[in-house]
Amino acid sequence: MIEKNENGLSNRTEILVRFNEADPLGIVWHGHYIRYFEDGRESFGEKYGIRYLDFFNHGFVVPIVNVQCDYKRALKYGDKVIVETNFIPCRAAKIKFAYHLFNAQTMALVATGSSVQVFLDKENSMLQLANPSFFEEWKKKHKLV
Repeated sequence: MIEKNENGLSNRTEILVRFNEADPLGIVWHGHYIRYFEDGRESFGEKYGIRYLDFFNHGFVVPIVNVQCDYKRALKYGDKVIVETNFIPCRAAKIKFAYHLFNAQTMALVATGSSVQVFLDKENSMLQLANPSFFEEWKKKHKLV
């Protein structure tokens, strides 16, 4: 089933907070929230057929050029976090996502954030100013244009 948010496609995945992600007090280190965003993008890509290897196989890499995170509550070792990943359509040659992290037990909002990726030609690292044709076709398939 395709999930759509008001702007585009959406995906949710659940992740167990591991021991090595927490400090001696059992609180998750802030940098791991960005890793949870990455886990959300990976799950989104798997669900909607737009994985990192799909970009690579079409001759592109998609590095992060901006990431932002607003922390609301702490996660602790043993918690489960739900990562909601929302694709934000745009006309520019960029991939934008918005994120919401929730404590799976309480459904309390833990963090919000966003990321922006750009298209680089994998052969010569040239920035692409227009969306690659395969990405435009993917957006059309999901009625995002």
